[in-house]
Amino acid sequence: MAPPLNPAPARVTAHPAFAVGPVRRETFGTFVEHLGRCVYTGIYEPGHPTADDDGWRGDVLGLTRELGVSTVRYPGGNFVSGYRWEDGIGPKDERPVRLDLAWHSTETNQVGLDDFVQWCRKAGVEPMIAVNLGTRGVQEALDVLEYCNHPGGTALSDLRRRNGAEEPHGITFWCLGNEMDGPWQIGHKTPAEYGRLAAETARAMRMAGGDALRLVACGSSGPTMDTFGEWERAVLMEAYEFVDYISAHQYVENRGSLADHLAAGHLMDRFIREIVAHVDHVRSVRRSAREVHISFDEWNVWHMSSRRTPVPSGDDWPEAPELTEDLYTVADAVVVGDLLITLLRHTDRVHAASLAQLVNVIAPIMTAPGGPAWKQTIFHPFALTSAHARGEVLQLAVDSPSYASPQHGRVPALSAVATHDADSGSMTVFAVNRDSSCSLPLEADLSAFAGIGLVEALVFANEDPLWNATEEDSTSVLPRVLDGAALEGGRLAAVLPPVSWAMFRLG
Repeated sequence: MAPPLNPAPARVTAHPAFAVGPVRRETFGTFVEHLGRCVYTGIYEPGHPTADDDGWRGDVLGLTRELGVSTVRYPGGNFVSGYRWEDGIGPKDERPVRLDLAWHSTETNQVGLDDFVQWCRKAGVEPMIAVNLGTRGVQEALDVLEYCNHPGGTALSDLRRRNGAEEPHGITFWCLGNEMDGPWQIGHKTPAEYGRLAAETARAMRMAGGDALRLVACGSSGPTMDTFGEWERAVLMEAYEFVDYISAHQYVENRGSLADHLAAGHLMDRFIREIVAHVDHVRSVRRSAREVHISFDEWNVWHMSSRRTPVPSGDDWPEAPELTEDLYTVADAVVVGDLLITLLRHTDRVHAASLAQLVNVIAPIMTAPGGPAWKQTIFHPFALTSAHARGEVLQLAVDSPSYASPQHGRVPALSAVATHDADSGSMTVFAVNRDSSCSLPLEADLSAFAGIGLVEALVFANEDPLWNATEEDSTSVLPRVLDGAALEGGRLAAVLPPVSWAMFRLG
């Protein structure tokens, strides 16, 4: 039986004159942390049938390129707050084995900084490196910066050259620690303590690397942190003039109410607006001419409550254990598509973002040790958005019916964004029907874009929104043609199934 049709259509109007800002490639970043199987048997597995001479899995490299990744944050995450970057350089047989306190695991350091930069070049992505401000500080940040970026003639730059990297890595994107507001973090700090340390570190790194560096101060680990707002204020009062971004992290999960889960984009939208308000308050108080933006460098669906693959404990310190290997449903993919729509809608202030993580650990790509790699459901909306969001993000006028979320009240059923590439004359509309009870008629007035036609209409949905991909079956549910979508007289008409993500390409 076909689902009922919402009696009230969602109406959208787009015009090229109303642009929010450019589509930023940095929005399509991801995250590789030394956590679970993200690195070992994830991106790196010597002896795998697809591995190259350096041990990198070729199947994962291919899927990373297909995903459309722009930047990759590394090496953490919580891991970085106890990490000694020197452990991961030089001959592999001389690298020390360490205890990783963040994830109660054993770290072999067979993959480190130079290796990761090599992988990034093969994957065609830009590295985004986090420095340890948990157990370390200013000097170590300066050391790793010199090692990576100085041409030669100093102790650390010459060490890099002896280790096989003759040319500088040229890394410009740096995170000043990770989630330092969290009591779970090694070296957890108060807002005042971290703000002072971030300012000192950023100032020193600027002295060594100049204005070409893009520096990210730690913001709140989520909107539910007791210190949210006050953390941003205190940190930026110290560091505002030295950093380019404040970070934001947010994970969402289905806790048993699909209606609440599908409201995740609505909640992210509010979180971003609140961060902007706190940032701009500091700018006003400091009377600064600078504008600090948001790096939303951890976001995803993460079913933390399920504890499907829990963190080891006690005397168990395994190497690369299965940790946080969530299996994602169609509904999760719709939420991820909606969160990406939300990030694009705020492209004027969200200048970078990182889907956490890339492989195995809450990831769009899964692997079997010695076996295949496959795509999770969340792979598809991310890859298609990365491939087809081009030009400028448009400010849409949206009139949408709402649905009832038990926890969040009335939530707009439609979430949408459009991008327009003036050079090619093409545009793309991304839309989500958050309503799980009925289909949603969509009417979009695109008459301001003369001469365009409908090139493609795709939808990702399933009768069972809780279907998930597995190693045995990752292809039964894929993006498909959305039947009945049409563009006539500059008006796009379509019906979005319940719990669906859709993409309309026009040109």
